[in-house]
Amino acid sequence: MSKNYRVGLIVPSSNTTMETEIPAMLQSRMQIKPEETFTFHSARMRMMHVNPDELKKMDVDSDRCAVELSDARCDVLAYACLVAIMCQGPGYHQISEERLGKVTADNGGSAPIVSSAGALIEGLETIGAKKVSIITPYMKPLTQTVIEYLNAAGIEVIDSISLEVADNLEVGRLDPENLIGHADRLNIEGADAVVLSACVQMPSLPAIQKVQDRLGLPVLSAGVATVYKILKELNLSTEVPNAGHLLSGKF
Repeated sequence: MSKNYRVGLIVPSSNTTMETEIPAMLQSRMQIKPEETFTFHSARMRMMHVNPDELKKMDVDSDRCAVELSDARCDVLAYACLVAIMCQGPGYHQISEERLGKVTADNGGSAPIVSSAGALIEGLETIGAKKVSIITPYMKPLTQTVIEYLNAAGIEVIDSISLEVADNLEVGRLDPENLIGHADRLNIEGADAVVLSACVQMPSLPAIQKVQDRLGLPVLSAGVATVYKILKELNLSTEVPNAGHLLSGKF
């Protein structure tokens, strides 16, 4: 018996990757589970430049987006800006998820809330990764914010590469194949996993499996972790072809 699931996406206005990679993964999954289909419904928060001031202003709009998406009676909502959550301070994903869940319930369209920040932490915990190396598109101070957030969650970052692209539109235009070369420059000695893109705007999906095969370590991204958590919230199997260890169906 077939069933369709409505996935609501809370997206920065300049984000062009969330609505590309997440549908791509869930549509690829239909090769394995053709009876489970997905539609995607977005609401946008205004943000053009990735800096703390714009990120904090943008986060205020997430409540409005959640209400709008709950009008469509989505089955799950995903808040897709990792650093907007992380720049609010350690553990903020739990506060955000609880708040957004309440506004959907108050609007009569209660839905589980997934944040890419919380999903990344849960994904790393799921595969037992206590030490990671990461690549971000951010300026170095924002990368440090991500490192501190992960450290506070009990995940040690042993190395990081910051590509230092401040314009969010330009982040979305980065070639994911270049991540293969960037990953080769990472110090992975002692790492349990590699976060190939600690940002849902930096494209990485075409490189995830390639880098994992190349390095011999589990490789994931904020987007991969978000899809994992979406599937868990919907009580569906978590196997997606060629999307790395977390989406291998083992967890």
